[in-house]
Amino acid sequence: MANQLSQRFQELHSQLGAVFQAVKWVQSQFSNTPDERLDSEMLLSWRVKARNLLVKAGGTDSEHYKQFLETEKPASYRSEVDLARELRGVFAAAMEDYEGGYMRSARSLVQAEVFDTELDQARALCSSGYHTAAAVIARTVLETAMREICTAHGIGPGKLDLMNADLAKSGAYNKLVQKQVTWLSGVGNAAAHGKVADYSEDDVVAMVGQTETFLLTHLPQ
Repeated sequence: MANQLSQRFQELHSQLGAVFQAVKWVQSQFSNTPDERLDSEMLLSWRVKARNLLVKAGGTDSEHYKQFLETEKPASYRSEVDLARELRGVFAAAMEDYEGGYMRSARSLVQAEVFDTELDQARALCSSGYHTAAAVIARTVLETAMREICTAHGIGPGKLDLMNADLAKSGAYNKLVQKQVTWLSGVGNAAAHGKVADYSEDDVVAMVGQTETFLLTHLPQ
């Protein structure tokens, strides 16, 4: 995930800098002191894009998004330049927390817990000798995770093989990871179709472990 969202944070950080660079001093109609003025359209455009990014990065329940909305509310005697400065502070905090890995959406946390539970179930099935069932569960976890990863990278979800190819093509991960996912999917498919001769018990154990590692590395944070 140190990918498109991280890049977008950097882009919007630069765009906000451009907003401040466009600030001009204009003679006030009400006093002899000039006022700071910025391009309202530029600021509005940035605000919309920043809100969208905060939702993608942390969800609507994140403190960063809530504070951003709160800061946007009208306030007496506050200029647009003052508003931009306050929003800059909120955005900077969100960017720092995201880059530091401290910003996970509630949805991501719940999904991660579900995956952990299902993989624990798959491991328990392996221990009890039910390797086919374990492989089917692990494949379901993998496919669901791939959909999450595709969404995070702006890729439309589809069949597992297509998602795998699209993610590798987009640079989300390299060709070696693509081959690993193909193998994981292959074991799961064979189990789902009852082709027990196409995989071993050791393959299933390895599949469950590698699926967990893949999720830890590539699942959106």
